[in-house]
This record gives sequence, C-alpha cells and structure tokens, in this order.
Amino acid sequence: MNAQEIIRSIEAEQIKDNLPTIYIGDTVRVGVIIQEGDKERTQPYEGVVIAKGSAGLTQSITVRRVFQGVGVERVFLVHSPRIESIKIMRRAKVRRAKLYYLRDRVGKATRLKQRFDRPLV
Repeated sequence: MNAQEIIRSIEAEQIKDNLPTIYIGDTVRVGVIIQEGDKERTQPYEGVVIAKGSAGLTQSITVRRVFQGVGVERVFLVHSPRIESIKIMRRAKVRRAKLYYLRDRVGKATRLKQRFDRPLV
C-alpha cells in the first residue's frame, strides 16, 4: 500500500455521509459544537452560503449573516467533528458561484429570490 492509498483510507473514515447537498445561496443553520469549560453545547449559526471551497474532506462553506447591523462571515469545514449538523432552511435562485456582492449591500437589497424546484433535504 502506497502513501496515497493510506491517506485516502484515513480520509474515507472521516467523511460525513449524512449531509444535505448544499448550493450557493442556500440559507443554512449550522450546528457548531462549542466547548465551555468541561461542558459541550451546540450553538446554531444561521446565514446565507456565499461561497463553497475545495472538495472531499477539505470541503468548506462560507456562511454570512448580519448580526446587530454588522456583517459576520464564518468559514466552516463541512466534515469537521466540530460541526454537528447542517440544516437547509431555504434555497435561493442565484446566477453566481460566489456571492461576494452581498457584502456591499444592506437591508432589503440583500434579499435573494427563493427557489422551490430543489428539495430541502
């Protein structure tokens, strides 16, 4: 067994298979496991997927939300053990691979047109 086969077998163990198909423009709720002292809890983070990066075990999504008038973006590694769940709340019709233009928009200008032809699961 060469090194690449060993790496592939280790990656195959860590890839999650219960994740929904995530598209750009989806509004998702990511359950992040937060450790406080010796206790763990799940904190939901809800926002719009503005970018997807990489593939396989290193797949990531950038989620943007506006919190108290300030835009906050977080990059999540989809297959990370710190991610408990990803739930799709709604889907949007977009024509871009990256929605970075939402950074310059405020209020109602950030709305995306909802689409109903893709299932939420």
